[in-house]
Amino acid sequence: MSKKPIGLVVNGQEYHVFVSENATLLTLLREELGLTGTKGGCEAGECGACTVILNSRPVNSCMVLALECEGAKVRTIESECQDGRLSDLQEAFIKHNAFQCGFCTPGMIMSARALLEVNPSPSRSEIKEAMEGNLCRCTGYESIIAAIESLGANRI
Repeated sequence: MSKKPIGLVVNGQEYHVFVSENATLLTLLREELGLTGTKGGCEAGECGACTVILNSRPVNSCMVLALECEGAKVRTIESECQDGRLSDLQEAFIKHNAFQCGFCTPGMIMSARALLEVNPSPSRSEIKEAMEGNLCRCTGYESIIAAIESLGANRI
């Protein structure tokens, strides 16, 4: 299968790569760019483990063709850690024990980040709605919701 060139910005860095017509954004991130923080779970858009922020919106990267990302801006879980320091959201997940096995955590954090960027003080129901596409088999969700709630602009 022939490969086609695309250009995109991932975590603030510009990339020019050749991708197969059927390659997903998940494949591009993990296999071509070496950004393995984004996890492949169901590969059917159901679990949210592969959530990234594409042009300011959370998406399941397993459901987006890499070719569709020409000129796009993508943020992955790797963008959360700057200069070796965890983000406020990562710290909140730790403080609230919002993970156990950790497999879903990158997708959870990216969905939560997308929510907090458009709504810095979401209600509990808004958090639940924003996180609907992310499945976790370990935590029971309460600690995840508490971690996100703790970052709300009007919270202490």
